[in-house]
Amino acid sequence: MVKVNCLNPIASCGTDLFSDKYEITEDYKAADAVLVRSASMHELELSDNLVAVARAGAGVNNIPLDACAQKGIVVFNTPGANANGVKELVVAGLMLASRDLMGGYNWVKENASDENIAKAVEKEKKNYAGNEIAGKRLGVIGLGAIGAKVANIAFRLGMEVYGYDPYVSIDAAWSLSRHIKHITNVEEIYKECDYITVHVPALKDTIGMINKDAFALMKDGVKVLNFSRDTLVNDEDMKEALASGKVAKYVTDFPNPAIAGVDNVITLPHLGASTEESEDNCAVMAVKEIMDYMEHGNIKNSVNYPACDMGVCDSAARIAINHKNIPNMITQFTKVFADQNINVTNMISKSRGDWAYSMLDLDGVPATELIEVLNAIAGVVKVRVIK
Repeated sequence: MVKVNCLNPIASCGTDLFSDKYEITEDYKAADAVLVRSASMHELELSDNLVAVARAGAGVNNIPLDACAQKGIVVFNTPGANANGVKELVVAGLMLASRDLMGGYNWVKENASDENIAKAVEKEKKNYAGNEIAGKRLGVIGLGAIGAKVANIAFRLGMEVYGYDPYVSIDAAWSLSRHIKHITNVEEIYKECDYITVHVPALKDTIGMINKDAFALMKDGVKVLNFSRDTLVNDEDMKEALASGKVAKYVTDFPNPAIAGVDNVITLPHLGASTEESEDNCAVMAVKEIMDYMEHGNIKNSVNYPACDMGVCDSAARIAINHKNIPNMITQFTKVFADQNINVTNMISKSRGDWAYSMLDLDGVPATELIEVLNAIAGVVKVRVIK
């Protein structure tokens, strides 16, 4: 029985997919797999039982990825499952940045008791006039699942769209409209675009990328949208750019003490993926990832181990090994089986940075002693008998 602990409420359309081989448990320490949304795992002890963590969402900064890798715990996320929800909010952000909808709404609310409000509107509305986005240039930094959708819908709304992503995937490239102008230097987006939206993960090379140097290249009155991660934007540099008029509006989904309440900042309470549909999609994808890994050993959408897929095992047994990415590992694995006169009928081994993952299908069932021998090999962190 596979025990699964949910650190956050997970939509039932996902958890209902678990077969009778799985049991939802409240005991985190006893869990073989964990489903999580926003709960932080950095303070939690990683038990020896735990083999998989699935984040029902894209960001994984609430999970200790390196510590998980070192214990052979595969961490999954659900890229693209919430992409449409975030895309729609970015479109709303474009409108909020272009038209003073918030100012107009607040004026009406403040004057709701005025019997002559219908007449007063005609005098006041000029104070909340804005611009149309049609014909304007939008720069999309990051063309992953969300960025590609934003680029496509912006083009259909009449914008001239520039897209920048040096690592764009084949899937994203296929989904991208041919009308999107692929830019090879992000500085061109800074210089040419009236609106800039960022859709990249928070990595060493991207944290603080929207800073004073980037602002210096931008048009006066540019509008910046951030529905990816708050750390991509340097808050102090942003406040200076807003005060000088270099940035006309900053729309972000990440409130923090430095930026919340600042003039010309529209801050939303992290609503990007907060739709019923997104939560359902993320739950379903996360559960399917856990089941495929637990039942077949296959890895898809991991953020700390390589993608690895051998389908369903039709041999007598399948062994999955999480190990360091160092030389001579495969030779040692196969020697262990050869010494016991067990033939390897199929095998796959993939690496990602410091870590690797190998699956071997066998024509015989390995004894417990053999698994202990594999575990004792230097560099091996976890061995599982899948079948």
